[in-house]
Amino acid sequence: MAQSTLSRFKNFDAYAKTLDDFRVKTTTGAAVTLVSAIIILILLLGEFLDYRSIHLESSLVVDSGRKEKMSIDFDITFPKIPCYILTLDVMDVAGEHQSDITHSVYKVQLAPDGTEIKRERSPNLGNTGPDPKDVDEGYCGKCGGAEPPESGCCNTCEEVRQAYVRQGWSFNRPEGIEQCVREGYMEKMKEQANQGCRMHGQLTVNKVAGNFHIAPGRSFQRSSMHVHDIQQYLEHGLDFSHHIKHLSFGEKVPKVVNPLDDQTVNNAEGLFMFQYYIKVVGTTYYYLDKLPVRTNQYSVTQFNRNLQYKDALGQIHQPNGLPGVFFNFDISPMMVVQVEERKSFTSFLTGVCAIVGGIFTVASIIDGAIWRAERTLKRKMELGKAL
Repeated sequence: MAQSTLSRFKNFDAYAKTLDDFRVKTTTGAAVTLVSAIIILILLLGEFLDYRSIHLESSLVVDSGRKEKMSIDFDITFPKIPCYILTLDVMDVAGEHQSDITHSVYKVQLAPDGTEIKRERSPNLGNTGPDPKDVDEGYCGKCGGAEPPESGCCNTCEEVRQAYVRQGWSFNRPEGIEQCVREGYMEKMKEQANQGCRMHGQLTVNKVAGNFHIAPGRSFQRSSMHVHDIQQYLEHGLDFSHHIKHLSFGEKVPKVVNPLDDQTVNNAEGLFMFQYYIKVVGTTYYYLDKLPVRTNQYSVTQFNRNLQYKDALGQIHQPNGLPGVFFNFDISPMMVVQVEERKSFTSFLTGVCAIVGGIFTVASIIDGAIWRAERTLKRKMELGKAL
């Protein structure tokens, strides 16, 4: 009974064996077997590496964030403009203005050959002028005709300049101001005339459309307009050649290169306005072994124009814009979701079986075809000899 059951069970064998006496081994069969084994090993190695590697799967969703802030990291060098000239301002469509940014922004004075001279963070980004000098107790300096501050006195050149800004006046004749003469303002400016400036740091802005710009002269509001005091720079012009070492919106992500990183603009002498139009897209990275990261990617287009132009008589006209470097950013309503994924072990096993089975099947077909061709050719040759 047990023997009968075992015999019936053998009928399920889908891999019936042939006797060794009926097997024919050939040289071509050995060659095909060796080649197929090498191919299997190569493909199995590739399958294993693919199983161990991490892939990023992307999807697009609507950005549901509200009332968010966004950080902007930047590192920009102006090799031909001294630091005291440059001012950094931020504004957005919500009406928020940040003039002369005072936090997390550093300026580095550069020699003509690009070496670093002085690094500092200042509450007044454009103030790289002379240090205030000690004055007699009870001294109360005049403000050059401008309205004085709450203290009623302008005891330093910087305080006079601030009074001019509040008044909406141009500060282009410091040599006629007592405090500036005492502090050696003009000598200091001449000393820095051939220097460059590197500006780097981080800004925090509303996540709405806006811009931040680096431009000459101190900025102030006049009749709800954003104005820069650039009168003293119009005659000689400025060379706004610049190198953007890094510009990113949001948290930095390893191995992600931004479009404006390591970009250089040369030969910008005159009164050029460089405008970068940036489209910011929110991005969330989900990692296998660490917490998610919310940041931003961006695309950019660039437009430049020279504001300094001459008419037919050769006369230079006032510019119809503000020279400088402008980064105009807009926020996309969509968000990119990047998810790290790795192949499952079952997928790896499926791939291994497919490789081994597929290669052996194809190899057996090729070997059978070669063997039949050899037999046919051999018969014809024997038939030819018989005739």
